[in-house]
Amino acid sequence: MNRVAVINLVGLSERIVGESTPYLSSKIRRWGHRKITPILPALTCSTQSTYLTGASPSHHGIIGNGWYFRELSQVHFWRQSNALVQGEKIWEAAKRLNPEFTCANLFWWFNQYSSVDFSVTPRPIYRADGLKIPDIDAEPAFLREQLQKELGPFPLYQFWGPGANIRSSQWISAAAQWIEEEFEPTLSLIYLPHLDYCLQREGPLGKGVSEELKKIDRVVADLVGFFYSQDVQVIILSEYGVSDVHTPVPLNRVLRERGFLKIRTECGEDHFDAGGSAAFAVCDHQIAHIYVKDPSQLSLVRADLERLPGVEGVLDRAGQASYGLNHERSGDLVAVASPGFWFSYEFWLDSKRAPDYARTVDIHRKPGYDPAELFIDRQRVWPQLRVAMNLAKKQLGFRYLMDVIPPHGYDVRGSHGRSAVDPVDFPLFISDQIQGSPEGPIDPLQIKTLILNQIFGFKERDLAYANDASQ
Repeated sequence: MNRVAVINLVGLSERIVGESTPYLSSKIRRWGHRKITPILPALTCSTQSTYLTGASPSHHGIIGNGWYFRELSQVHFWRQSNALVQGEKIWEAAKRLNPEFTCANLFWWFNQYSSVDFSVTPRPIYRADGLKIPDIDAEPAFLREQLQKELGPFPLYQFWGPGANIRSSQWISAAAQWIEEEFEPTLSLIYLPHLDYCLQREGPLGKGVSEELKKIDRVVADLVGFFYSQDVQVIILSEYGVSDVHTPVPLNRVLRERGFLKIRTECGEDHFDAGGSAAFAVCDHQIAHIYVKDPSQLSLVRADLERLPGVEGVLDRAGQASYGLNHERSGDLVAVASPGFWFSYEFWLDSKRAPDYARTVDIHRKPGYDPAELFIDRQRVWPQLRVAMNLAKKQLGFRYLMDVIPPHGYDVRGSHGRSAVDPVDFPLFISDQIQGSPEGPIDPLQIKTLILNQIFGFKERDLAYANDASQ
């Protein structure tokens, strides 16, 4: 077996490779690359699950970064149990091909309680008094303490939120190198999220993006150089490219105005009541799953949404099936944003009545994805002072509410999720093993097989055999 490291460099596309990425540019020239056809939805959890299972969302069930759990009448985002992913994963297929195979998964999603040999994933400690403490989950369990002893505490507040920056990707890179030196896994899966932050904040052509590209380029150069020194082959890939956007579309606000969405008043705030709503949207970047309680209202809800500026189309079950998205977890309808638009989860009509979590980084309570969490609210008076005061309360052991982000997404300049994007925004597959391979985009369902090919030394002509062996 060849040992292989797969570096998932989120947001990498031809559009942003250039002068600011000298190392990545050199690897593309020397190794070659192929584009990957984006799936629908082109989202982190869905795409990673497709790459790792070789199946579409209609089979593996990860129809977004979150969805409506009908049995609970609740929307949940960013769950982590690997049991949610249906189908055989790449490490399970590889172990059948060779029982001596081992796998390390560093921060690819759905990484808890999986059958990989080594796993590391973010898992904050949530105290009863409201305190959130940065931490990780790891298997074997001793890795949790050992990694943070060697590398310092995992920088959770640089992994997501207004403070997100290069430190989290640097920490993950260092953890991957530590695990390689200690255990020499056959396959290392490494997730570097840095580009996602700056590209959503500024768009792919934002003035500050160049410096951030240089930072992640250096991290990748160091990581690839390290793995080469260990005689480990490297694949660099991405899940999606990020496209320019300018306008959020608040689907739930529209559904509320039409009388479909139910609100519960708590302490003078509007709170979303999924179970009591006739129809609501689970918004996720440029995709939204629409759940409709009464099938007789489907055509009415669909017509209302299709008339909205910023909605490119609305897929019924047949339309979803054509994209490999028709799963029991999927919405009764799926809305796709027009170029330049994205879907915000907002359901309040007056920001003064927004729930308290709307102005905080709270990825598990919000019934939709919220990229506004990457920003500090500029409308607040002395916002940095407010942050400092809240941190002081935290250090003193008082309850506090870090309510410093804007209750809207007007500052967001980059998004993803649509599959119909400019080819320069397609995700990339970079490897020194693809020279002479067929031209044209790679089917994302074949990523699993391509990685198995590289591990087991299969050639391109053996792709069908490898795919059969992995099923």
